[in-house]
Amino acid sequence: MTSSNSNSSREVSLERKTGETDIKLAVNLDGSGAGKRNSGIGFLDHMLDLLAKHALIDLTVEAKGDLHVDDHHTAEDIGIALGTAVDQALGDRAGVRRYGHFTLPMDECLVTSAVDMGGRYAFEYNAPIAASKIGTFDSELVEHFWQSFAVNAKCNLHVLLHHGSNAHHISECVFKATARAIRMAVESDPRSDAIPSTKGVL
Repeated sequence: MTSSNSNSSREVSLERKTGETDIKLAVNLDGSGAGKRNSGIGFLDHMLDLLAKHALIDLTVEAKGDLHVDDHHTAEDIGIALGTAVDQALGDRAGVRRYGHFTLPMDECLVTSAVDMGGRYAFEYNAPIAASKIGTFDSELVEHFWQSFAVNAKCNLHVLLHHGSNAHHISECVFKATARAIRMAVESDPRSDAIPSTKGVL
């Protein structure tokens, strides 16, 4: 994976190329939701649009994957690339809030997402989707995308579905709630420019 970071802002562009996918991704943590998402998977593009809008990050994704097999590798590798880009854009994490959480209602669904951008990975996910497919998209890839993100963003991520039944709504609720939690965690803390840890390092 190759990447570049702008010294003047929290922007990262990177490329990830494997035998299964070829991904170009750019992120700006201080954005507005701008950018284009073209994963080759319509439903995933919709979720990435929601992520960018509600996290207020600019996100551009151009991906080519082995979609003749299934959507797994493409969804996974975009999660990996996005997590890596966010980790790099945060740098030493000085001056950020570090923690974020959001409980989001969407129709019959209610999801809480909490994140610690503290440089360590942990993942707890309890947002089951009864339907195996959302259109042609494997619903299990919603969880797998976020696990791939959390590993590479080096964050704790906890996602909990309180209630909900519609597969599309649950997925959308998870992406929106997590985006809002990420937005809170990566925002600049107006009261401190220090590394948010008593250890002095994250």
